[in-house]
Amino acid sequence: MKWTEGIDKLGLGLYFLLCIFAIANIYSVDQKLGEKQLIFFGISIFVGLVIFFSRSKFFENLSAIFYIGGVLLLIGLFPFGTEILGQKNWYKFGSITMQPVEFSKIGTALMLASYVSGAEFNLKNRKSLLTTLAIIAIPAVVVLMIPDVGSLLVFLAFFIALYREGLSGLLFGIGGLFAGVFLISLAINPLYVVIAIVLIYAVAIFLNYHRMSWDVISVAGITGSLILLCGLAFGTPYVLEKLPKHQRERIEVLYKGEKAFRDTSGYNLLYSKTAIGSGGMFGKGYREGSVTQGKFVPEQETDYIFCTVGEEWGFVGSAVLVLCYMVFIGRIYYLAEKQKSSFNRVFGYCFASILLMHFSINLGMVMGLFPTVGIPLPYFSYGGSSLLAFSIMTFIFFKLNYADKNSLV
Repeated sequence: MKWTEGIDKLGLGLYFLLCIFAIANIYSVDQKLGEKQLIFFGISIFVGLVIFFSRSKFFENLSAIFYIGGVLLLIGLFPFGTEILGQKNWYKFGSITMQPVEFSKIGTALMLASYVSGAEFNLKNRKSLLTTLAIIAIPAVVVLMIPDVGSLLVFLAFFIALYREGLSGLLFGIGGLFAGVFLISLAINPLYVVIAIVLIYAVAIFLNYHRMSWDVISVAGITGSLILLCGLAFGTPYVLEKLPKHQRERIEVLYKGEKAFRDTSGYNLLYSKTAIGSGGMFGKGYREGSVTQGKFVPEQETDYIFCTVGEEWGFVGSAVLVLCYMVFIGRIYYLAEKQKSSFNRVFGYCFASILLMHFSINLGMVMGLFPTVGIPLPYFSYGGSSLLAFSIMTFIFFKLNYADKNSLV
């Protein structure tokens, strides 16, 4: 059997395609940054080759060390971190910067995969469930304290992997319900929201009265959830008011439109939409975008890189890029499901879910469907930490997949 058998050519091909197209777009925005990104890409390929020629069990055996190292790097930001753009989530070594939260995701994914694949793991067991939640919560709490809200949202991706391993879908429903009440309470009078919640509860109880169990635990659960939802509705405006001005405006932009904040938090979104819309069907051409070349969009080489694609490559180019991401993410999920090893499967689901979360939030942010939270587009946004971290996860998974395909077990 040839040594190349077991290498997923489609997945790796899409990885190279995304990275090369990204470098071209970053080069269009800023030639020097494009050249630096090319160097970062070269480093990522070198690290990827080291990963590919290492033992596949290496990552499973040392998952705890990777996890602890990632958490310690996050904690080290408080005394040693450098503040950039209002957030102290970077280490700076001369002209080189490093964002440890990107690497903490790798450690968390490996640790979660190692624990969940253990023989004694059972999500129906309280100890297993609490330990699993603690693995996610420890780095997430540190990220919240930085604070880095965007990266905190990405940690929710791990629950998708847990759902595949048997986590109740009810938790997703409850989370969606609370998020919905929060968002609705931002748009309309909380009193109306509370009235609607009470009416919905009353109708649901009336229709299911004879089928419900009216023991103390059930009554406490119904009453407690009703109180929490009503409290959330009334408390939402207060929470919004206590947020820093720029964070509050980023949320209000979704409801009032970017033109209401065109000189502050809506500026990025206004020109991002202008750039994407001006690209038309086929775009203005490479390095021909007036908004891109005029550098009207702040951070257009990082968080807002998609607007460059929209202006220069148009709807067709943007659609092709989105399709490439969808196929790539879907491919990771497909390969993860095919793994014989539960460690490989869980890590694959974690990796694909992190990609999905980054991709969805970044595109939603650029198009005004989600608040600006500083989430890079995987492989595409400028930055050595982001590209290297995603490349490491990519090569780890494809190495695990290669070992799985060549396994005799």
